[in-house]
Amino acid sequence: MLAYIGLGSNLENPRAQVELAFTELAALPDCELVARSALYGSTAVGPGEQPDYVNAAALLQTELTPLALLDALQAIEQSHRRVRIEHWGPRTLDLDILLLDQQTIESERLKVPHPYLTQRNFVLYPLADIAPELHLPDGRNLQELIALCPRDGLARLE
Repeated sequence: MLAYIGLGSNLENPRAQVELAFTELAALPDCELVARSALYGSTAVGPGEQPDYVNAAALLQTELTPLALLDALQAIEQSHRRVRIEHWGPRTLDLDILLLDQQTIESERLKVPHPYLTQRNFVLYPLADIAPELHLPDGRNLQELIALCPRDGLARLE
């Protein structure tokens, strides 16, 4: 199964947090890191004044079930001392399952495609780095979504 993962950090050296997360994704059991995007700097979305984010996307080939993959990603977040205090608050590392092949999942723990995927430039542009011809399960293509989502506050870092 192909798993598209969004990465983000805005605390404790965000660039290093995201780079280390790529290495950790590549080391997950029953997973292969197929592609990774460039790093992007983005303005924080969320409450209060927050530092800017470093964002990226990864493509994994995985044999893990969706919930096992979610558990593995949350374990990586925990190893980065991720603290969940405030919704959309600052974080050392955020790993989101954006897409799983063409699956649609709606459960208490997991929603795929990610609910905000189509609205976030810091998700869409890194995704385009690794899968420019990508289509969502509903048929929309990534290039159409990007055309509707300006780069406001988003800058490629590398």
